[in-house]
Amino acid sequence: MGKLVIAGVDGSSSCRAAVETAAHEARRRGAGLRVVHAFGPLTRPMYTSPDPAPVEELMREAAERAHAVAPDLDVTHEVVHGGAVEVLTAESRTADLLVVGARGVGGFVGMLLGSTAVSLAAHALCPVLVVRGEPDGSGPVVVAVDGSPQGERALEFAVAEAELRGAELLAVHVWQPDHAPIGTGVEAAERLLALALAGFAERYPDVVVRQQVLSGEPRETLIEASRNAQVVVVGARGRGGFAGLLLGSVSQAVLHHAHCPVAVVRGRD
Repeated sequence: MGKLVIAGVDGSSSCRAAVETAAHEARRRGAGLRVVHAFGPLTRPMYTSPDPAPVEELMREAAERAHAVAPDLDVTHEVVHGGAVEVLTAESRTADLLVVGARGVGGFVGMLLGSTAVSLAAHALCPVLVVRGEPDGSGPVVVAVDGSPQGERALEFAVAEAELRGAELLAVHVWQPDHAPIGTGVEAAERLLALALAGFAERYPDVVVRQQVLSGEPRETLIEASRNAQVVVVGARGRGGFAGLLLGSVSQAVLHHAHCPVAVVRGRD
């Protein structure tokens, strides 16, 4: 990892919140912040050249916002030609974290989450933090635990994030009685959760970990758990996902409806 946080910006109000959040995350990690604006065929009329003045103003404002959060932060910025998803996916190869707003410029009215955020959550090569709701410095870091390999990566990220934030970690496993194997009860769910968390206490002794097995539909349960959270962490795909599916239905639902920022951890291929 290169101790680098990347913020994708496009001039929307959502991206302004993303820059501030990215600055907080970079400061916590002792990392640099790189602000990237993608400029390509999908962001301007065909056969026109970019007007440098608004773009320069956008980047200057982003840097000022970042320094307002963390005055000593090392901030760099660049305008890169290409589509936002392609550019930011390429940028994610060298980053610890990619931060984007929930909705960008040009989104449809009433749309809960922009297509760029969804695509990056599915394709980026580092964890993606989608800033939605009002970021709050209180409350726990909530992580969904399901025993899947993606869930393990999400848990690793969530524990480290809780340590960085000085926050409690709430590890949630959603038990579905109607889908549980015959003869298994909530005790099996509790064992799965305890096994997933084994070893983290020694590695992160300062993190207070609370375990919770909840019964219900995973999407609704995690969205409800997000009400009092600083951030919700999910794996890109969990158990039961279709082969080749890059972003699972639970992760998509949390991205669209959570009441706080959402971190999606896909891991590196």
